[in-house]
Amino acid sequence: MSLFRRKPIDAPRPHGAGELARTLSWPHLVALGIGAIVGTGILTLIGVGADRAGPAVLVSFAIAGAICACAALCYAEMASAIPAAGSAYTYSYAVLGEVIAWVVGWSLILEYSLVVSTVAVGWSGYAVGALKWFGIVLPTQITAGPALGGVVNVPAVLIIGLVAALLMLGTRESARVNFALVVLKLITLALFVAVALPAFKGANLHPFAPYGFGSQTAAGGVKYGVMGAAAIIFFAFYGFDAISTAAEETKRPERDLAIGIIGSMVACTAIYLVVAAAAVGALPFTRFSDSTEPLALILRELGQGGIATIVGIAAAVALPTVLLAFLYGQSRIFLVMARDGFLPAGLARVSARGTPARITALTAVLVAIVAGLVPLDVIASLANAGTLCAFVAVAVCVLVSRRRDPGLHRPFRTPAAWIVAPLAILGCLYLFTSLQAVTQIAFIAWNALGLLVYFIYARGRASAALQGRSRF
Repeated sequence: MSLFRRKPIDAPRPHGAGELARTLSWPHLVALGIGAIVGTGILTLIGVGADRAGPAVLVSFAIAGAICACAALCYAEMASAIPAAGSAYTYSYAVLGEVIAWVVGWSLILEYSLVVSTVAVGWSGYAVGALKWFGIVLPTQITAGPALGGVVNVPAVLIIGLVAALLMLGTRESARVNFALVVLKLITLALFVAVALPAFKGANLHPFAPYGFGSQTAAGGVKYGVMGAAAIIFFAFYGFDAISTAAEETKRPERDLAIGIIGSMVACTAIYLVVAAAAVGALPFTRFSDSTEPLALILRELGQGGIATIVGIAAAVALPTVLLAFLYGQSRIFLVMARDGFLPAGLARVSARGTPARITALTAVLVAIVAGLVPLDVIASLANAGTLCAFVAVAVCVLVSRRRDPGLHRPFRTPAAWIVAPLAILGCLYLFTSLQAVTQIAFIAWNALGLLVYFIYARGRASAALQGRSRF
């Protein structure tokens, strides 16, 4: 039964654990969410989605957004009821038990680490393109990993190091920079829509769904169709879960976490649909589907080279907000897992500025290695699998918690929870089946390795950590 022992919601921190500085309010959280959600998905992966679904990528965006909306409502309830750092890992530990929490935490390591790597690779594409406009051409050997004919993606590695340094400087300082860059990002997308939307042609939407609406496997294991595209576009919508990792640094977590999660999700869904409609309507999808900078390419094809330059430069400047949000979230999840004994206790140390500098630096090194060597589409697909696991866990937590602890104080309650939570679970499971077979196998292998680590190393350390803290 120790496999399913639960962590009390009010469990004390281990002796000597440092306090994170409470410096964030709901505007910071909304900006953190928008900064995390609006990024590589719309600036880079819109081309990948269009390649797999054609103009019906609009439906793919709507489906992925609807599933994420259900998951976001579940996250909002759990974050307000359990305002502690750790996101889905913490909720699973408190509601479902230790071994489930470990699997979720292990999957979150996959999600956050690979998201940072994916965005860094996407940023590298925009940055290299922006430099070309100034006559600076970097060799492929230092702008791509081995799979794409290079040696290491140096720009991707450098941007991860820069963002990590900012996070170690301080949470308040990071939030201010993030807020400014989010504003710049939204202005950039508004500029794209203002130029591309007037060029909208209905003929560009025909045939609307050239690959069908289901998920069809093609050569190489790639899945096409609306659902195949939705499974990869799903990457574009998550990010709101990073907000829940900020619980211990939020001034009023019971109220502000729900506002941040729901507010950022609603705003980003509207932004995505407008930008996607402008993109597929302005240019036939086959002309931008294989580009690493599709929005800038569309503008150049429309004869707006100057605007394309502005959009490309602004994207290169603003895209690191996604890196900041997810690297922030990953370090906080590592922090809580270290507190619980699953990881070395030394990683839980907090600096004098109230930030987990040591774990942030370690996380940056790990994700920089992946970003420097692995192609974007492979990373994004595998990151989705980890996210789907976490979303399912949180939705299950809502249902189990409602049944087991009906009296638990919930400042925010998921409306129609017995409909919304099952929809989130079923939607995520269906999206998982729409991922490439190699992605599914890799995810299963990752968690098999995780369980091996749990039984050999982490379980005993967690049991030792419990002694002297609280009874489970």
